[in-house]
Amino acid sequence: MLDLIYRSISLQELIWLIAVAPLFSAFVNAIISAVTAGSEVAKYREWSALFGVIASAISFAGAVVLFFTITAFEAGDPAVITGPLYRWIVSDEVVIDLSLKIDQLSMVMSLLISGLGLLTSIYSIGYMWKNSGFARYFALLGIFLFAMMLLVLADNLAFMFIGWSAAGIVSSFLVGLDFFDRSKRVVAVKTFAWNSFSDVLLLAGIFLVYGVMSAGDVDPKIGIFSFESMERHAFYFLPVATTVSILMFAACAIKSAQLPFHTWLLDSMKGPTPISGLAHSAVMVCAGAYLMVRLNFILVMSGSAMSVIYIFGIVAALCAAVFAVGQRDIKKLLAYSTISQIGLIFTSIGVGAFSAAVFHLVAHSIFKLLLFFSAGSAIYALGGERDLMKMGGLKRIMPLTAWTFVIGAVALAGIFPASGFFSRDAILWQLYERDHLGIWFAGFAVVGITSFYIFRAVGAIFFGEPNFEFDQYKKISESPVSMIIPMMILATLTIFGGFIGASKSFGGGDYFGRWIGALIADEVSRAPAAASRSMELILTVATMIWSAHFSILSWVIYAQKRDWPGRITSRLGPIHALVANGFYFDALYERIFARGTIWVSKKVIDEYLDRKIVDGVLVGGISKLVWMIGIVASIMGNGLVQRYLLYFLIGAAVAAGYLAL
Repeated sequence: MLDLIYRSISLQELIWLIAVAPLFSAFVNAIISAVTAGSEVAKYREWSALFGVIASAISFAGAVVLFFTITAFEAGDPAVITGPLYRWIVSDEVVIDLSLKIDQLSMVMSLLISGLGLLTSIYSIGYMWKNSGFARYFALLGIFLFAMMLLVLADNLAFMFIGWSAAGIVSSFLVGLDFFDRSKRVVAVKTFAWNSFSDVLLLAGIFLVYGVMSAGDVDPKIGIFSFESMERHAFYFLPVATTVSILMFAACAIKSAQLPFHTWLLDSMKGPTPISGLAHSAVMVCAGAYLMVRLNFILVMSGSAMSVIYIFGIVAALCAAVFAVGQRDIKKLLAYSTISQIGLIFTSIGVGAFSAAVFHLVAHSIFKLLLFFSAGSAIYALGGERDLMKMGGLKRIMPLTAWTFVIGAVALAGIFPASGFFSRDAILWQLYERDHLGIWFAGFAVVGITSFYIFRAVGAIFFGEPNFEFDQYKKISESPVSMIIPMMILATLTIFGGFIGASKSFGGGDYFGRWIGALIADEVSRAPAAASRSMELILTVATMIWSAHFSILSWVIYAQKRDWPGRITSRLGPIHALVANGFYFDALYERIFARGTIWVSKKVIDEYLDRKIVDGVLVGGISKLVWMIGIVASIMGNGLVQRYLLYFLIGAAVAAGYLAL
């Protein structure tokens, strides 16, 4: 089979196929959507689903074939660069090619995006079947997957920016898929605005990179935006490493919804659940972490920038975990969880543990998508209900959904043998090993809080007695097969996938870390010595006991003692309100930026600048001046020759006097 593929298509063509296949699906589904807009005919939806799934399957299959191909060569680094498909910009000062690159990092990300994209396409068939925008949804999903593929496969920073920007734009379209709902239109605009702000910051960083590379007399023909060229000339960035790193991190922090730029992610949960899981919790928000790892050769030159990154990361991880405790909306709870876990990933990047960061990024994307799919299955069964305190007892009638959610929760809590156990503790161990003890304690606290809020959801949704009408309970059934199959696959990956990154302390070979670490020359791997392995085991066991303690405590409270939380929150009063509303960040932005912008627009721009200055002084003043000139001219131009002669003599006298001076 592989021989047939190799004879039919070159390696470079295969790389382009991985990226472009979803775009073909988007094109076909856009036509179907335009022709059958609002149609309820099932056969059109079957065609839309078929094209969407096949395109995603081709992309994933191509990524798998490519992975086995490049890893088969034992000699040399597993890296492939395609020839330029098109020369986008060619001048004496800059040359930008539209070319793709495969190495360890882009290979992992392309497998992740295409694999999760395929599962999302299958899951969406059942979840979105009754939505009137079914074909439009699959068209946008195809464009989104294409944009994300460009983002992680692009060979240069400028080409990557196209995917970066397009992913944000399309995600806002997906959030506002049901555009007849005004609240969703507003959220879509908010998502677009925040992502556009990220685009502007990244573009500023790209211009700064251009200035540095141009000042270094780098030959434009080799591609001054190429990641390989930038790394080869990394010493040029030494004077501005802090500026470049902070600017890029600011763009990444917004894209990854880190505090205080996180409010758009919470509101985007109003979109379809498959997109909430794929775009806003599993894939797109990881783009920021990907870019930071990709630019590791610049980051390591600035200790100040890396300190800023890990401080922001651990604060986001801790605060978002606390905010999640007060959430009753299951999707917003999972969104806060995403912010918290990506905060841990940025913390790992900030201390220089890039491989551990990528490992947790991959593991988290898988089990977080599982959590969203399982939560979406419960929401689907309950007709859109998202308040976890109005659920309960679903395990009896939705056992597959319940246990897949439990598996995802175990992974998020970091309990053995789920993947989150290995990936999260890889980060915590690197924090301890690199002497960041204060950050380690904060991460340890995050573990306990995370375990509490996720098993709070487990107990409230799937165990205990139902908190809704008995007649509604009798109508509930397990979700369609198209939704269950992706959940089962993700659950299997969550249980067994973590062993690929298990460290030697747990009898593993740390295959994932060594494979990614080979790409990052500046990373200090710090593989624990024999004496350190016992400490790693002790810390890991202590962390898991800490996590299990909070998991069991939360499950007991919300499954069996549901009256306790209400009594506790009533006593906490303002503190609970502060946590439940996320420290009122959104309200603060509303007052300062939204209302402030409206006030400036009305009072300053409209009433003062436009009406008084533009209309009153410029437009009105000029018209009055012309009117006065016309009056004077009409008086002077009366046809009397004597007066004309008088005017001439006066003018001549004035001119003579001026010349005499």
